Amino acid sequence: MQPLKGLTVVTLEHAIAAPFATRQLADLGARVIKIERPGTGDFARGYDARVRGLASHFVWTNRSKESVTLDVKHPEAAQVLERLVLEKADVVVQNLAPGAAARLGLGYDRLAAKKPQIIVCDISGYGADGPYRDKKAYDLLIQSEAGFVSVTGTPDEPCKAGPSIADIAAGMYAYTNILAALLQRAQTGRGQHIDISMLESLAEWTSYPLYYAFEGAPPPPRTGAAHATIYPYGPFPTGADKGSVMLGLQNEREWVNFCEKVLLRPELAREARFAGNAKRVAERAALRDIIVETFAPLTVPQVVERLETAQIANARVNTMHEVWEHPQLKARDRWREVGSPAGPLPAMLPPGTWNEGPRMDPVPALGEHTDAILRELGIDAEGVRQLRAAEAI
Repeated sequence: MQPLKGLTVVTLEHAIAAPFATRQLADLGARVIKIERPGTGDFARGYDARVRGLASHFVWTNRSKESVTLDVKHPEAAQVLERLVLEKADVVVQNLAPGAAARLGLGYDRLAAKKPQIIVCDISGYGADGPYRDKKAYDLLIQSEAGFVSVTGTPDEPCKAGPSIADIAAGMYAYTNILAALLQRAQTGRGQHIDISMLESLAEWTSYPLYYAFEGAPPPPRTGAAHATIYPYGPFPTGADKGSVMLGLQNEREWVNFCEKVLLRPELAREARFAGNAKRVAERAALRDIIVETFAPLTVPQVVERLETAQIANARVNTMHEVWEHPQLKARDRWREVGSPAGPLPAMLPPGTWNEGPRMDPVPALGEHTDAILRELGIDAEGVRQLRAAEAI
């Protein structure tokens, strides 16, 4: 049995943070009912049209959900939404503008007074209070506020992460906190209010650079794709084929092997200027010159062969197209197909292995499940017609 089968989540969500959290709940078997604006829906539906006419962000974060269109500001639609939450929901998730859910009657205090077992997860840029509460928050802005951008990029220019890392961090903390709240509810019978801040999520993920800069110490320098505080650890060019190899050393045993079997210069392992990681970091420019010179007459396969012989960690710098064809993902059978309004699409199995596989149902069309869910609430065909005529759905 999928672990969350029988659980119902009602979500007022858009963009990435909340949809990523609820998609993972759906992966584990939860029923996720996604409330969308009539006509346009989650604005992430319009980000691009790269997946056979569908948006890449939306396809990634919204499989296995049911889409219901409700104009939540319309009084009749608001009544439908309240009934849906009180009659069906175990969990409510929302990442609307700060205060919007409370104005719709979906604040935790109001819902818990009527349904003490309800779990409400609010996701926002900066949290439910504090001076930044009402400040607009998008992924890149949070990457900047959390200091992430300041330690990412090259010496000349800071850079953002390629994926929406602040949204992903918040989505992961929402997901894990909801799972914890469900465990707590099983013991106490009571629900929980969860307040997830994108800033706090990414500040946690910014991790060791915060402590590296403790008490005014200089932060890690921006070093492109190379590690800022471990060396050699990063990409190095191969001259014979103009390729690139990513490699990394973690300890002194590996440094000795690297000098002997990769650089073919065992005497370097005894040089005082390279003794220990801190000294190698300080001498990274000189050490890089030695490595680049050694790799100049070699191809990527030749360098990789030496690295494998020396048991030095290495990787290819894959493109997105190469990841689609990655032999390890294929060997472990990590790809499946899910339905969508554009037909079957490939989808990667979520990380983790269960005896019973995850739920991987279609990506919904906008409002695809509206009529069916209204019927579950006892609203007959005439009632649905009237709601539609009133533009409430």
